[in-house]
Amino acid sequence: MTGERSKRVTIYSIAQECGVSASTVSRAFTRPDIVNDDVRERIHAVARRLGYQPNKAARGLATGRAGMVGLLVPDITNPFFPPLVRAIQQAASVQDWSVLLLDADEVAHEETELVEQVKAQVDGLIVASPRSPDADLEATLGDLPAVIVNRVVPGRPSVVCDNSAALTAAGQHLHQLGHRRFALLRGPEASWAARQRAEAIRGWALAAGVELVELGDFAASYEGGREAAPALLGSDATAAFAFDDLMACGVLAGLAEAGRSVPDDHSLVGCDDVLLAQTVTPSLTTVTAPVGELGSTAIGLLRAAMRGDDAREVRLDGTLSLRASTGPVPAGVASR
Repeated sequence: MTGERSKRVTIYSIAQECGVSASTVSRAFTRPDIVNDDVRERIHAVARRLGYQPNKAARGLATGRAGMVGLLVPDITNPFFPPLVRAIQQAASVQDWSVLLLDADEVAHEETELVEQVKAQVDGLIVASPRSPDADLEATLGDLPAVIVNRVVPGRPSVVCDNSAALTAAGQHLHQLGHRRFALLRGPEASWAARQRAEAIRGWALAAGVELVELGDFAASYEGGREAAPALLGSDATAAFAFDDLMACGVLAGLAEAGRSVPDDHSLVGCDDVLLAQTVTPSLTTVTAPVGELGSTAIGLLRAAMRGDDAREVRLDGTLSLRASTGPVPAGVASR
């Protein structure tokens, strides 16, 4: 090895490069929360360039921290979650944290069991879209610093995607296209996001004076969407809101098998804007979630929780993305 990497890199060489003290460099890795953000990021950038590898075991002994945070998701096969995992990993790396990924496979009691298994090994936990009741989740988390993503748990910091305005805009878009009878394909009963989305759609339908038929609950999956398709066909609705894009893709398949076309016979709106929504035919009109910002905000809130800051709730707005799955009400359907 030659050049900068030919000799062992220490905190002293980083300090000299950055024009700060060695103790400041040390704190940037052991107590990053007390170092100015710009200084910390400059130190970490120089450390990466020089190939510095902090001794995490030694740091753990010095700080009482493992340098690892947990990330619990309900279903890693759902395409919403891999981009969120990546965003959280990227934000965590700035703090020099490793991320331990946990998958509950859509089983509520599995969430609490996984937390019990790892909470002694991590400095904090990010829980994404949990299915467990608030009381069970709180009892399991105890005094472990934790942030909840896409759900509000009293007393815990949280970051949620608020889709209310975007779903209202989707309803208005469909109304302008002549649709007057709508179906709501509800997601899992235990999902906080499913309840919030349903409330937003109900509120819009009531204000607009249109018919809304509620169907389900259906699983947040492709198969869940296929199961929803016959119910949609029996509802006489010309437009439908699916809980998420994965369900919407299953609905597309189920309608196609029944000889029905989207958007010629039915208009369909998804939610989340996963990659599949852009690549399926027809591409899905959907609500785009700010996944990158969800991830970075979750890490920022977790850092604050580790400092002992008061819990706060952050709401980020989703936006409507118009694509090919919505169109005018079918000819011959009365517009009331």
